[in-house]
Amino acid sequence: MELHGRSVRQDVRELGELLGDAAGRHASTAAFEAVEDARTAAIDYRRGEAASREALRRIVEENDEVVNASVARAFTTYFELVNLAEERERVRSLRESENEGTLADGLPAAVETLADRGADADDVAAVLDAVRVVPTFTAHPTEARRKTVKATLVRVTDLLEELDQHRLTAREQANKLARLDALVESLWTTKQVRDRRPEPFDEARNVHWYLANVIFEQVPAVYDRLEDALDERYEDPPTVPEILDFRSWAGSDRDGNPFVTPEVTTKTLERQRDLVVENYRETLDDISGVLSQDSSRMDLSSVEDSLDRDAERVPSLVSETRERYPDEPLRQKVLVMWRRLARITDVRPGGYDDPEEFLADIDVVEDALRANGADRIADEYLDPLERQVRTFRFHLASLDLRDHQEMHTGALEEALEREGVGYESMDEDERVDFLTEGILQEESVLDLTDTDDLSDDAARVLSRFDALGDWHDEYGEAAIDTYCISMTERPSHVLEVLFFADQAGVVDLPEHCGLDVVPLLETESALGNARETMETLFDNDAYGAAVEARGNVQEVMLGYSDSSKENGFLAANWALNEAQRKLAAITDDLGVDLRLFHGRGGSISRGGGPMNEALLALPPETVTGEVKFTQQGESIAETYGNPYIAERNLEQMLNAQLRARYDAVDRGESDDIGDRGETIDSEWIEAMETMAPAAREAYADLLGTEGFVSYFEQATPITVIEELNMGSRPASRSEERSVEDLRAIPWVFSWTQSRCIVPGWFGLGTGIEAYLDDGGDVETLREMYAEWPFFRTTVDRASMALARTEMEIAAEYADLADEDLRERVFPTIETEYDRSSGVVLDIIESDDLIERDWLAESLERRNPYVDPLNALQVSLLRQTHRTEEAERTLRLTVKGIAAGMKNTG
Repeated sequence: MELHGRSVRQDVRELGELLGDAAGRHASTAAFEAVEDARTAAIDYRRGEAASREALRRIVEENDEVVNASVARAFTTYFELVNLAEERERVRSLRESENEGTLADGLPAAVETLADRGADADDVAAVLDAVRVVPTFTAHPTEARRKTVKATLVRVTDLLEELDQHRLTAREQANKLARLDALVESLWTTKQVRDRRPEPFDEARNVHWYLANVIFEQVPAVYDRLEDALDERYEDPPTVPEILDFRSWAGSDRDGNPFVTPEVTTKTLERQRDLVVENYRETLDDISGVLSQDSSRMDLSSVEDSLDRDAERVPSLVSETRERYPDEPLRQKVLVMWRRLARITDVRPGGYDDPEEFLADIDVVEDALRANGADRIADEYLDPLERQVRTFRFHLASLDLRDHQEMHTGALEEALEREGVGYESMDEDERVDFLTEGILQEESVLDLTDTDDLSDDAARVLSRFDALGDWHDEYGEAAIDTYCISMTERPSHVLEVLFFADQAGVVDLPEHCGLDVVPLLETESALGNARETMETLFDNDAYGAAVEARGNVQEVMLGYSDSSKENGFLAANWALNEAQRKLAAITDDLGVDLRLFHGRGGSISRGGGPMNEALLALPPETVTGEVKFTQQGESIAETYGNPYIAERNLEQMLNAQLRARYDAVDRGESDDIGDRGETIDSEWIEAMETMAPAAREAYADLLGTEGFVSYFEQATPITVIEELNMGSRPASRSEERSVEDLRAIPWVFSWTQSRCIVPGWFGLGTGIEAYLDDGGDVETLREMYAEWPFFRTTVDRASMALARTEMEIAAEYADLADEDLRERVFPTIETEYDRSSGVVLDIIESDDLIERDWLAESLERRNPYVDPLNALQVSLLRQTHRTEEAERTLRLTVKGIAAGMKNTG
């Protein structure tokens, strides 16, 4: 059976033709011809039919501003459409593989793997009980598209699906193509670049769309797939517990963003509750339509009893319902549930107090159906709703609070000074003692409502913690129960947050702690001192009691972005790997369960790449079953914008975690960390311990080159990116201009734009050569690549970043810098690129950096169309005085290159 009627080539060709038609209708003849000339010149060079890029450079430099604006718009819109065509091709591949039974890395494959390795039903049950995968959506500003543009692209996606999967008459097909033509024309005539920065609540709304419209619908399907796979393989399959959870930072992440106020967080919590409750009500509407059975055909006495209990609480609700649907108790019950959901946010009494009450009512209906043999109705209509409620509860996604440790310390210094306490003059031991005593004593030390005479920053910290108790009362503790501390360096940084939470009344030790306090370890010193920091905390009377009150689980976040920016690609990856192993050993020694929170970005240098591969590459001793990781910016749209791909992504993550957890148990019981760690050859560790310092030194030397920051400003579009209005958060932490102060996202974004992805590979070649010069051999490196998931994923990610790097184009950006700066910096980058490419190709034993056919095909398809945007961007950056039109075009080239590279930061 043919599942599809189109191909990616047809989609790309037809969308390109429609775009050309739109450009022909709305742009001048000169602009239309310039687009065609630029496209032809780029293709000629890529095919070897032109000796240089000179023709392309001449085209963009000779165009007037209006024409170049059309050139930028044409290629930017082209990539928006090509991305949809490639997404559709991925869906085709998934559907065809599923239909043929060849879909790898899914949940059926995970069950097969465990069963083939000898896992019985009890073994699988134990793995399922341990596993919990927690994607955490952030508002980090890496999404370059306007909401309006994204909405139009969603409509295009829907039309491509209808054309591809539906059997249409000639007239129906013509109508769809006409609608597609109109949408492409809309894209051409729509403003592409934002006029203002989005506000934090805008970013929260963006995340909410994916949660409420895609993920909410796909979660039951993921569970069904796993349960079906277990039913097929096991005679008495284990029950599947909740193994998926979703969290968000959008609307609650205050680190570096003064616009995320308690008021924003309150609006976010309220909207999330409204959205998920409305989703439940819509589901109950659907269920009501199939529960028209009357009491003469079924024994529904249990439902009648439940309605009698409801009548005691909300008599008018039940009486109205019974009048509306006489003799239909199931439908009556569902309508009462529907109305009680509406009263959750209503001043009227009778709303559900918590999700457990709602789940109990779902059970009443489901049990009655099953007792009367209507299992199919229960399976298709009640089970999915129950899964959704257990996953999303009444808050849709739990929020994590986050702020920089300096904010807490500064706020404490100011607030305590008014109380006559010199916190600022205390050393670390004194601070730990003071905070511990303050947490454990019954009397409050601070009045969080008194913010008079405090700085704005300090007042915000006190107000946030003061609001925390109200949020717990109104939305439930689970709605916002985690606090992450950026740039944690010392135990006092963690205790400061626990102290504030205690003053807010959400901590009452030893009985209760309403907050997970999560240190974020990012710097070399923080990662290196992880054992000392955590041992001090676990031995502390107050913090030890807090951990015990939270179920004896300690969450620790690892910052991939800033670690990479500080140490370079290879050294950062190794430091993070080592830190994870150390944390696993510490928590194991002290009898605490570890939950690692991986702060990954979308780019290679920030921990990006396929999530299932990343999970399988984690140190085995850290695989406790629970894993949490950030997903942000354009990667959210790519991963969860399409329902098929969203379901596939969730399946792959669960596949990886189920297999990794079983591997960890199979290698040694969870209380025997040493046995599980011995799977790594000591020679491999020694190799990394030689490579990482050499790579770090090379990277540090690059950043330490005299004038490096000036070179970075001149040879990349960083100053343009900082003004792009991509996110609500400022691009730098202060007004200073330094690599340390610059946020990781614009740092990576700028290098990516210039086609010189330094953060994704610089230092790798030097590190590997240092190992070889020290007596190592390439055969050992190949063995490491073949057998060690950590090393393989590290090399593969670097290989991808190297493949996306175009040194010839990067050289054109380098020419923008002052000559002395260029000669000090760029040759070093070129040399390291050649060195890194050479050693990677040697290790993977290939002539090509990219061995995945689909990726190679995608790059081949994209590169000739990115080239004109790069040429135009370089031309515009070279201008010392740009008009408003030129500035708009320059910003559009940034957006277009991001779409073409499918990556920002």
